[in-house]
Amino acid sequence: MLWDDFLNSVHRDWRGDGTATDKLDDEAWLREWFASERLNPERLPNGKEMASLKRLRELLQRMAEVFAGGHFPSDADVDGLNAVMVESPVIRQLTSNGNGYKLVYTAAVREWRSIEAIIAASFAETMAEGDPSRIRICDNPNCRWVYHDDTRNRSKRYCDDKLCGNLMKVRRFRARQKAEQDAPRSGE
Repeated sequence: MLWDDFLNSVHRDWRGDGTATDKLDDEAWLREWFASERLNPERLPNGKEMASLKRLRELLQRMAEVFAGGHFPSDADVDGLNAVMVESPVIRQLTSNGNGYKLVYTAAVREWRSIEAIIAASFAETMAEGDPSRIRICDNPNCRWVYHDDTRNRSKRYCDDKLCGNLMKVRRFRARQKAEQDAPRSGE
């Protein structure tokens, strides 16, 4: 999904060293992401446009956190999303992807507000036609990766069970071991 890749453009070190990298500031990542999503801007964003992209990301992050918490976003946030979408016309095109169909958004004009409108529309589509209650944030407090829980019983807790899931399992195990070692023994 376009919106979750955009939200996850803030990469946090999931192992816990506290570092975070904003991939929107990386020209190579931006070019690759634009190409993979067929956004095709005429140029990279200038300072004002980048600030606007980051404000959109903050809005979507806030809304994703609310959905992950089992609630609905505020009317002000929905209005903010609508304000971004209304800024530019977007062309929707249905394409075949081999085993089904995909709705592809294309900017009617190649301006940054159009790209923001496409990103906002992809999130709005998940809200309206998908199941926003499946929007999750990784339970690893160092990761905070946003993902869509597509499991049948909605039980997915980590963005990746082999990475964050195993890391958190090891941390819980070590915490239990330490607690057992530190606990006073009976008869002492």
